[in-house]
Amino acid sequence: MKIFDIYLFRTLALATIFIAVVLTLVIFLTQSLRFLEIVVNAGSSGGAFWILTCLALPRFFEVILPVSLMIATLFVYNKLTLDSELIAMRGMGHSPFDLGKPALALGVIITIILWGITMWGAPMSLSRMQQMRQDLKAEFSNFMFKESVFNAAGKGLTVYISEKLSNGELLGLMIHDTRDPAKLPSTVLAKRGMIVSTPEGHQVIVFDGSRQEFNPESGTLQKLAFDRYTIDLPENRAVGKRWAEPDERTINQLLTPDADNARDLENMHEFHVEIHRRFTSPLLALGFPLIALISLLLGSVDRRGQIKRIAVTIVTVIFIQGLFLAAYNLARNNTFGLVLMYALSFIPIGAGLFFLNPRSEKTRYRFALFMVDFITTATLAIATKVKTLPIIGPYVEKRIKEATEPNVQNSKEGRVS
Repeated sequence: MKIFDIYLFRTLALATIFIAVVLTLVIFLTQSLRFLEIVVNAGSSGGAFWILTCLALPRFFEVILPVSLMIATLFVYNKLTLDSELIAMRGMGHSPFDLGKPALALGVIITIILWGITMWGAPMSLSRMQQMRQDLKAEFSNFMFKESVFNAAGKGLTVYISEKLSNGELLGLMIHDTRDPAKLPSTVLAKRGMIVSTPEGHQVIVFDGSRQEFNPESGTLQKLAFDRYTIDLPENRAVGKRWAEPDERTINQLLTPDADNARDLENMHEFHVEIHRRFTSPLLALGFPLIALISLLLGSVDRRGQIKRIAVTIVTVIFIQGLFLAAYNLARNNTFGLVLMYALSFIPIGAGLFFLNPRSEKTRYRFALFMVDFITTATLAIATKVKTLPIIGPYVEKRIKEATEPNVQNSKEGRVS
């Protein structure tokens, strides 16, 4: 059994990693659209785009990893059923709990990893991403020039642009520079140009133009024609310090807020809700595979496939995940949301461990009999009520009579044949 457990654990781990990578790439593509406009309009480098997008990914792992493990569990165990491997193992006397141990072990490992991500990794990356976005917006705010408008690029520097192409090239530029009191004011006229970023700072490089200076004392105009000319842009003002949102703070920062910060004191409830979310959310990585194990390991085995069970499992997991997110939003205004978050995290784990345990077989059998009796009683009660209706009552009564009384004619025909 140990060799089989290792084989099953390795298969589950590889399947989970593959599915997680695919889902991460999907999230990566969707998140990249958020930063594409900022990076393109600001003229930032491609490295900033990749860093921003990658920093946005860790907070999605608490959804990606549990779902990936659930899908991997459904795929692997269903395949083992179709290949009769699980049937052979059950025939050797192994209980559903024994067969589900590899998935449970992987679920525990992912839960621990997610605790590390939600407590420290995701908040740090999200905080860095938000700060980087703010820095980029402040850094390039002066350089996002509008067309046909005199843009102030700093004290003493005015830039006019006739047209801005999609590739970032600027057409029809006029730049008036009065920043240095010791020098004469200058005006640069150019057919085209572009904004570039260098280690020394940001610059406007213009082509095919002229630089003009007027000396009021002598009344002379100095003009210099050029093929290429560079103008340094001023550095922006310092970026103000942001107030970190609850999801941007590590668990240590949530537990020890700044007592001198009025906004921290006003959001103490938000901090507490965030702490509870970070503890309960990773537990779904253990509950989701247990739901999949219950659906595939209990009950009869169908070697032709278990599509209905798989579909019910997927719908159940989606419902729990959606309800958990709704409970988190509800918890900000109502304590019932916290209770619901803990219930959605622990009930699947408790129910899964109970039903997979061999000692619960009798209880499950009694529960099944109870449900059959309950459904039968409810059906007869509804049928009795329907019989009193004037329109469909006679039809229902006839059908009940046909189902309960023996068909003599069919019995005779059966004996003759």
